[in-house]
Amino acid sequence: MTAKDLLRKPTLSEYTRAEFLALVERISDPHAGTDEEDGDFVSHFNEIVPHPSGSDLLFWPEEGADNSSEGVVTEIERYCRENGLPSFKDA
Repeated sequence: MTAKDLLRKPTLSEYTRAEFLALVERISDPHAGTDEEDGDFVSHFNEIVPHPSGSDLLFWPEEGADNSSEGVVTEIERYCRENGLPSFKDA
């Protein structure tokens, strides 16, 4: 899956967990693209993630939170489960 493919899915539930983890890892890599591309990825993340903290999960996590890519995905999964929201599709 190319970086641009990661932006083509309009909802969180269209991503597998692995695909979404790849999206989070792409956002977390400061050398992966241009500022414009980085902005596109962060905007897309904020559009599809129902967690009220949005991209703050990545850039300004709560004290003690696991802000690794895996930790962010796990937190989004937890939030969706606890609030009865769809999250990732099965692989």
